[in-house]
Amino acid sequence: MTDCGCDKARKDLEEYLRNEVCNTEHTEIREHLENCPSCRDEALVATTLTEVVARACKETAPEELRNQVFARLREVQSAQH
Repeated sequence: MTDCGCDKARKDLEEYLRNEVCNTEHTEIREHLENCPSCRDEALVATTLTEVVARACKETAPEELRNQVFARLREVQSAQH
């Protein structure tokens, strides 16, 4: 059975989505994604997940919750010293 490029595309997908692969590989992976619905779907899921996590990281917890978390962290740190 010959690989149609899925193994390489999936192996390099994370780097591809962060633009961390060289231009030659970027072109190869982009072309593969254009022609392979399965890998394209995987790339869409990865992109969506990355966007959701990035959006969640920008949100801040309510002040009361933050104060409770920091108070608990201080308690744990004092108990360890």
